[in-house]
Amino acid sequence: MAGRRRVSGTRTVLVLCLLLVSLVGCGGRPAADGATAQVQRLLDRRAAAILDHDEAAYLGTGARDRFGNLRAVPLAEWSYRVTGLRRSGATATAEAELRYRVRGHDPAPVSAGRTLSLSLDPEGHWYVEAERPAKGSAAQLWDQGEVSAVSGEHSLVLGVGQSRKALRAYAALADRAVPAVSRAWGGTWAGRVVVLVPKSLAGMAGLLGSPASSYRGIAAVTTGETGARTRAPADRIIVNPEAYGVLGATGKQVVLTHETTHVATRAATTAATPLWLSEGYADWVGYLGSGRSPSQAAPELSRAVSQGRLPPALPSDADFGFGRDADELALAYEGGWLACRMIAERWGEVRLVEFYRAVGAHERRAGAVEGALQDVLGTSSARFTQDWREYLRAQLG
Repeated sequence: MAGRRRVSGTRTVLVLCLLLVSLVGCGGRPAADGATAQVQRLLDRRAAAILDHDEAAYLGTGARDRFGNLRAVPLAEWSYRVTGLRRSGATATAEAELRYRVRGHDPAPVSAGRTLSLSLDPEGHWYVEAERPAKGSAAQLWDQGEVSAVSGEHSLVLGVGQSRKALRAYAALADRAVPAVSRAWGGTWAGRVVVLVPKSLAGMAGLLGSPASSYRGIAAVTTGETGARTRAPADRIIVNPEAYGVLGATGKQVVLTHETTHVATRAATTAATPLWLSEGYADWVGYLGSGRSPSQAAPELSRAVSQGRLPPALPSDADFGFGRDADELALAYEGGWLACRMIAERWGEVRLVEFYRAVGAHERRAGAVEGALQDVLGTSSARFTQDWREYLRAQLG
């Protein structure tokens, strides 16, 4: 092609490129439908081999890389859909949507972007050389190593680099958390949780697709769809084993119960729900029955109040940013918890749940809290804030 450019001009080069695209993808451009269909059939066979636990069939599609890692995961569904293919000679890169469902936990499939490196053998068959998370997509637990699984009465715990004894301990905590949350929240929710325990903080960050610095000191987070539809993938509670491991027995239970509360309240949590309410309510459920006094459970806020630094307003969403100073983040969580504790004490636990649901039922943030305060608690935003500040002074001063 280069030797003809001066004589034939750009039009001939472009025509030749179009003629060659079905054979070599001309410079890594999108491959023709025939190659895409071949790769789709290859990935269909690879998915079937995973579901059938057929290692020989899996190896017939290419690299073994993740077959062993997935062996313990109870899968009900696994499929790929090719969304793009770029070919250069005997190699290609496929972009695909992976959809999988964990048996007994996911009412609908989880979706994840994947990138697959492919090669073509002399007989014209494509093979998978490697698979990895697509750019901008989070890693899956089995990308980090062989997964071990422990099933509890109300939980499934999946871990990498963790002993079965450690995973059983997580399952026991989750199995205590689920009925505790059900008693507090009521209503209908799945009544079971999926807990992911990576090997390290870096592994946790990989599962969340974020830098490790964002979660240093954070014991666990929950992922899921706020205002989730009825058929949505189960939330995942993702543990930071480094921060979680330094907690005492009570702290570990509080954290798992807190995160389980997020799972239970997910459908009622919407863009209208402020973080002081969603995080405060999760902490309120988490601390129920723990025996922790306000000053014990809210040491940073207790210190601030004793020094005359009474917060002027309820915490904003920005106050809950993971990248914030640890003490400032603690102030936000503690302030939200005490706001929910005040509602439960003054108006009752049932009203606290009604207030939470009423806020989330609004279509947008503006006016949601104010409307629920008036309709459910019979108070105003200004009065509620004043009562909360007085409550902090009385409980922590």
